[in-house]
Amino acid sequence: MNTPFNRIKGGALAACLTVLTPVASLAADVSIRLGHVLPESHSWHVATTGFAAEVGARTEGRVNIEVFPSGQLGSEKEVIEGLQFGSVQAGLIGSGSFQGIEPRMGIIEMPYAWGARDQAFAALDGELGKALSGMLDKKGIKVLGWWENGFRNITNNVRPVEKPADLAGLKIRVTPDKVRLATFEGLGAEPAPLSFGELYSALQQGLFDAQENPLAIIYSASFFEVQKYVSKSEHIWGAATLTMSKAVWDKISTEDQAIVAEAATEWGLKQRDMVAVASDELVAKLEAKGMQFNEVDKTAFIEAVAPIWESQKDVYGEDLLAILNTYRK
Repeated sequence: MNTPFNRIKGGALAACLTVLTPVASLAADVSIRLGHVLPESHSWHVATTGFAAEVGARTEGRVNIEVFPSGQLGSEKEVIEGLQFGSVQAGLIGSGSFQGIEPRMGIIEMPYAWGARDQAFAALDGELGKALSGMLDKKGIKVLGWWENGFRNITNNVRPVEKPADLAGLKIRVTPDKVRLATFEGLGAEPAPLSFGELYSALQQGLFDAQENPLAIIYSASFFEVQKYVSKSEHIWGAATLTMSKAVWDKISTEDQAIVAEAATEWGLKQRDMVAVASDELVAKLEAKGMQFNEVDKTAFIEAVAPIWESQKDVYGEDLLAILNTYRK
């Protein structure tokens, strides 16, 4: 019988069940488009698709991530703008590309900042990463993890580059940031910015003699088809920054945020391992494609870029430089 008491008891039970229902199940499903500019064969794509699959499985579909490689969501600059305005929900982006909205992000990619990749990881997993994440948070971007882009090397079609003087007159494509431009101007080259998506055709057409990228990108982007010499300058080590729009992050339940963060860390470590394992193999693969490798006089290069460090002191500030230097010792 549906007595008043039963109706009250039933209503109380429903209220209790509502209270006890996990927050995650009450939250609306969150759909996320994650963009990056590299090909599907690159470790960025392998790791982001693994990350997306794990998040989807562990949240039981409450957080659904779809990965768009090869600049399908735009250049890195456009993805960063999308993160701020909400038109793009997530991205894996080269750390230097954030200088347009936060110049201090350039400290990661200062020339010869890192003698070894482990130094950089210690800094980014530690106080330097914490400081930089806080800066991007204020710009509406949540840093989920510091992945790897790697050491950049110079390729060109004219001659082996062994010392800075060998760069004289070479038209080299660089990423569109002031420090990178100033670095190669100081080395005597003729640098100009260009989006990554346009680089292959620009090299093919002879608009540039040279470019600089990690070996994994040189291989995955098939630059061996349009470049001959690889000079192992390792002039810059770069991070890949896994990011999400803060507005989107705040829509995810606390429970699911923890899952996303754990998966970002796990797949970041896997992606770093992919880079390490591939490094030795890539030289052989590129040589098999006809590229010629040579070592460089790193001491001469380090001396040539010293003025860049002096010119950026006021940009980064004493506190941030002090944090950096504790990890470079």
